[in-house]
Amino acid sequence: MAAPIAPETAAPPEDDLLLERQLCFALTVASRSVVGVYKPVLEKMGLTHPQYLVMLALWERSPRTLKDISEALLHEPATLSPILRRLEEAGFVTRNRIHGNERALAITLTEAGSALRQQATAVPGTIMERLQLTRAEVAELHRAMTGLIAATQHPTAGAGDKLA
Repeated sequence: MAAPIAPETAAPPEDDLLLERQLCFALTVASRSVVGVYKPVLEKMGLTHPQYLVMLALWERSPRTLKDISEALLHEPATLSPILRRLEEAGFVTRNRIHGNERALAITLTEAGSALRQQATAVPGTIMERLQLTRAEVAELHRAMTGLIAATQHPTAGAGDKLA
């Protein structure tokens, strides 16, 4: 893992607008880069990264409702619908209306979708190896990102909303 950049507490406020100091920029580039490392690994399984995330949710528990998957992945159901349609076309899931609640959609792993989990067990180790990260470093990054995600879900009311 690259050495952390030392905070520059004495930097003038106008330096806050430097691209290299933007949290959003660093996160965007890091996200694209990490997903890019996953791409060739997941292609061997016939999955895209968004499909992999859906499959992870289903490997934890199947069947799940569309709403449940949406909440777990922090995605809108409309974003997930084409992903699920492609997973169904690939033979990994089925989508069925829930009897008694025609508005709810149950997503269930097929036999092929369940079997794909065995192949997926190699993904985390492969990614750690390619990124040259230890399990502890991955856990540390995950904790930091989870904290950041939580902060965006419940931002402090009014903080930072005003321009000086």
